Amino acid sequence: MDKETFRKFGHEFVDWVVDYLDSVEDYPVRAQIKPGETLNRLPDSAPLVGESMEHIFKDFREIILPGMTHWQHPSWFAYFPANNSPPSILAELLTAGMGAQCMIWETSPAAAELEEKVLEWLRQMLGLPEGMNGVIQDTASTTTLVALLTAREKATGFKSNRKGFQEKLFVYVSEEAHSSVEKGAKIAGYGTDNIRRIPADENFAMIPAHLEAAIVADKKRNLKPACVVATVGTTSSSGIDPLKPIGEICRSYGLYLHVDAAYAGTAAILPEKKWMLEGVEHVDSFNFNPHKWMLTNFDCSVHFVKDPGSLIRTFEIHPEYLKTDVDALVKNYRDWGIQLGRRFRALKLWFVIRSYGIEGLQKVVRKHIHLAELFKGWIEEHELFEIVAPVHLSLVCFRLNDSRSEEELNILNRELIERINQTGKVLLTQTTLKGKFVLRMAIGSRTTEERHVHQAWEIIVSMAKDILGKNNVNI
Repeated sequence: MDKETFRKFGHEFVDWVVDYLDSVEDYPVRAQIKPGETLNRLPDSAPLVGESMEHIFKDFREIILPGMTHWQHPSWFAYFPANNSPPSILAELLTAGMGAQCMIWETSPAAAELEEKVLEWLRQMLGLPEGMNGVIQDTASTTTLVALLTAREKATGFKSNRKGFQEKLFVYVSEEAHSSVEKGAKIAGYGTDNIRRIPADENFAMIPAHLEAAIVADKKRNLKPACVVATVGTTSSSGIDPLKPIGEICRSYGLYLHVDAAYAGTAAILPEKKWMLEGVEHVDSFNFNPHKWMLTNFDCSVHFVKDPGSLIRTFEIHPEYLKTDVDALVKNYRDWGIQLGRRFRALKLWFVIRSYGIEGLQKVVRKHIHLAELFKGWIEEHELFEIVAPVHLSLVCFRLNDSRSEEELNILNRELIERINQTGKVLLTQTTLKGKFVLRMAIGSRTTEERHVHQAWEIIVSMAKDILGKNNVNI
């Protein structure tokens, strides 16, 4: 492709993105295709001769786009948000254009130093302890794995990297913890049998007394507790594990404490939500995802650590071809995680924070929390719906309840969410809390306004009417 063709399609693609962001509301939220439909429209082999960009772009619009679920849709209420924003998109364009590889300081000095500075900004914004250092990983799953590996090395005196596992180590998590902890424990060699799942209370938060009892019981059996993973904002219900008592327990028994705040961490930029992080001074590592609620394109997961030395010692390698004369003076982020090669993720985070400012980001988060409170109020006012978990932030867990048996209610609500999502006008996801099948309304898309939440409520009520029967139930 010559530079003029590149310029032509560069302008055309930017125009398409602008139009897409402006009209994404016109698309069905969830892709309206069947399994295999896109696959069957694609050729069985690659073209022998290169094709024109006109043809490729046409196929993108006609084959790929209809099979995409639109995460930036204002009626996206599923999972958690995965936001982007115009400043973040522009930064991604620049990083793609430069094609930078940011594995060590010398390969991209400005990238390394920008990452260091931007993460210090974020540390201050969240109110994390002074001295905590940050690094950008790809996802919270990777960050959890990195924390588990660091905890493994600290528990074994950094011997397991050399000798492999010589003894069983145990990990403690809430029963509401994200599945990435289990996956990380598998990869890191702990084994899923050595995960202790601690009961959660009525607010779906880990019970510290049960945690301590489990640690004491294991130590009496001459087993070796190594790590606790607490969650601030669980996936199912946005439960908030109490960091202060958990941290005090970890300090008492010498356990590594990692905090997964992938979704909820962004809310800590609000003074009124700082309570979520009470006790964070006891934490060894802390993670949150700007790519969820801080308007930064996926992927961008921030990992703060109290002791960078332990993290680096866990991952560092020193082949001759990676050594440089400035290694003792700089941060080489290749030693702060699993990957050697690293993307220039700090640029989009820098663009977003500078473009919105702290106040602008706070305004976005407060709006979503306000909309969740509105939705919660509509649920509470309706005699046939109920709130199933505390609404700490912008996630509302609810269900239809007409007083039938729990088993029948689970079936009823499963049918309800299927009907809601089949409309294509809104997308919710589900979970199970204490055996109850529950609908999740996760409000966090950058373009979501009150009218979108109200439309979702109208669809929910309408589908409930259809299921229960308009003539039999006053709904």
